[in-house]
Amino acid sequence: MKLPVKKLTSLVLTSFIGPFIMTFFIALFVLLMQFLWKYIDDLVGKGLDWWTITKLLSYTSTTLVPLALPLAILLSSIMTFGNLAEHYEIVAAKSAGISLQRLMRPLIVVAICISVGAFFFSNYVLPYSNLKMGSLLYDVRQQKPALFIKEGIFYNGIDGYSIKIGKKLSDGKSIRNIMIYDHTNNMGNHKVVVADSGSMVMTDDKRYLILTLFNGHSYEEQQNRRRNYDTRPLLRTTFQSEIIRFDLSSFELNRTNEDLFKDNYQMLNIYQLNAMIDTFQMQMNMRKYRFQKDLIPYYQFLKNSSLMAAASSATVAKWPILKSDSKKASLLFETATAQARTLKSYIESTKDDLDSRNRAYIKYNIEWHRKFTLSIACLLLFLIGAPLGAIIRKGGLGLPIVISIAFFLCYHIISITGEKFAKEGVISVERGMWQSSIVLLPIGLFLVYKATHDSALFDMDAYKSFFRKLFRRKVS
Repeated sequence: MKLPVKKLTSLVLTSFIGPFIMTFFIALFVLLMQFLWKYIDDLVGKGLDWWTITKLLSYTSTTLVPLALPLAILLSSIMTFGNLAEHYEIVAAKSAGISLQRLMRPLIVVAICISVGAFFFSNYVLPYSNLKMGSLLYDVRQQKPALFIKEGIFYNGIDGYSIKIGKKLSDGKSIRNIMIYDHTNNMGNHKVVVADSGSMVMTDDKRYLILTLFNGHSYEEQQNRRRNYDTRPLLRTTFQSEIIRFDLSSFELNRTNEDLFKDNYQMLNIYQLNAMIDTFQMQMNMRKYRFQKDLIPYYQFLKNSSLMAAASSATVAKWPILKSDSKKASLLFETATAQARTLKSYIESTKDDLDSRNRAYIKYNIEWHRKFTLSIACLLLFLIGAPLGAIIRKGGLGLPIVISIAFFLCYHIISITGEKFAKEGVISVERGMWQSSIVLLPIGLFLVYKATHDSALFDMDAYKSFFRKLFRRKVS
């Protein structure tokens, strides 16, 4: 029996690897298109070179692996065992004494290896990709749109200038009816250059825009001299040819220092997350201790009843004095009111500070658990997909896609809901991050049990037969 088992093992592995690679890249492509659709307004018209776009898409594709990998495992496992069941390979294996669990064993080993690889990926590769993608996307979104001056419209993209071109000729260089407002001195519209014609070209390194003007005038109000403040003389200059050079360095993609992003919770591995979680916990404990210490002088806790009674009687005895001295009483109440307001403000600021630290602490804690939930999700979704394919007995890209997407959406919705509840503090982080795995585990075990016993879980004829027998019993 060793030779048939080896052949079946090879058959199962080869049947799984092809659909897995195909579905993984299809899911990755769909998710990448969703990213492009989301940020299309921030990418188009920026004059980005192909190398920058390629790097951004590469880093983004890496960050989307945690979503594409579980879906690919679920879909490929359904397709693999659906094909085997549809072509009666599973029936032949069972007739030879090979159980479904034995048939699943090589793919279980593969799923475990993928889960372990997913953990190392999320711990080492994903933080690096998040850092690169986050910093690059931030710089791209801050980037100015590419230089594009339309006819008859003032263009304000170049710092310190407002340019209007009446007409562009077909050669791409010659222009007509040029008007330029110079705001470089921050004095308003006090300098204007007007020309009948000219040419507009960029240097080879695209660092400067060279504007050559012909037959024009320059108008400038002299406001920078104190003696001319009231008269404001106008300086008019006529020229046959004038060259104006515009610096386009602000249109280049300026990279931000990545050290500004490296402490974000998505850019850390599990060891760095442990250090940050301990730091936040220590800071919150120190803040609470300092708050309690600062609050003690404002309160006196009299545990002895005789001392409390004496204090009450002494206070009552002083009231007539306060009533007789209105100024002293007024000063006392103003001081107490100001002190109470100060104390209230201090309590509110401390509460806001602790809430902010606690939200950050929860985010880092969620990211720590995410390192493990991705690996467990890959294994659990395989545990669902393999028996589900054996039950539905359909391969290809038809019914398996529908069922896998339905299961994956349920998993994703439960996961996202638990994560949001954990961020809001409604439930604990452990419960929020692991509730999707807790829901999937019994479903996977149930499907394995049903597939092992050849259950007709999706056979409509079996349900029709059951209800027919039920109605016959009621009639009789």
